[in-house]
Amino acid sequence: MANTPEPKAFSDLPVPRVRGSGVQTVYDALKQSIVELTLEPGAPLDEVTLAERFDMSRTPVREALVRLAAEGLVTQLPNRNTIVAPIDFGQLPVYFEALTLMYRVTTRLAANGRTERHLAAMRRYQALYAEAVRADDVPGMIGHNRDFHVAIAEAGGNPYFTGLFTRLLDEGRRILRLYYYKSFNDHLPRKYVKEHDALVDAIEARDAELCEKLAAAHAGQIVKQIQSYIAKDRTREMAL
Repeated sequence: MANTPEPKAFSDLPVPRVRGSGVQTVYDALKQSIVELTLEPGAPLDEVTLAERFDMSRTPVREALVRLAAEGLVTQLPNRNTIVAPIDFGQLPVYFEALTLMYRVTTRLAANGRTERHLAAMRRYQALYAEAVRADDVPGMIGHNRDFHVAIAEAGGNPYFTGLFTRLLDEGRRILRLYYYKSFNDHLPRKYVKEHDALVDAIEARDAELCEKLAAAHAGQIVKQIQSYIAKDRTREMAL
């Protein structure tokens, strides 16, 4: 991938000091670096090196890698080596189909199933997202965007849809990172905050038709811009 954020070595990775589980410490640090693309797709994740970096045994490192594998962020190879999961651009059309459908279905269902508690959760995550956009806080944008849409899915009341949508949102975090970087140089326009506000308003009004329309448009413009970036990037790399 051309012009992606500069990758970092293991020695440069953040090592948050969190009380409690060493697994959580390793998991949080690696997930942040993978999502932000400071660990590139395909980068090797050696247990010994990571254990030395985090100053702990290999057991919590191994458990953290298992958790990341379950989220599709790392790939554990048959030879027991582990790498950062590649981004399969060839599968993106299928991914986008599923993602767009989940945007539409979960938002529509939320119009009928939402309670005041659900609305409060949506507004809370939306406020955090808006603040992240204002501060150009890309990890915050990605994380709060994910939590906002999961809150909408939970309001719909179908745990299967919520589980699938959460998985899709988690798998798409690196794509979203590229989207923010390539399309806006990490300075996201305020209109995306307003689109989230409009979704909450439609859900509160129980307008299922409008919810689905807004959700489809919201997903559609993201997909269109990512596809445009990929097409331009591949054209630029073609040898003539």
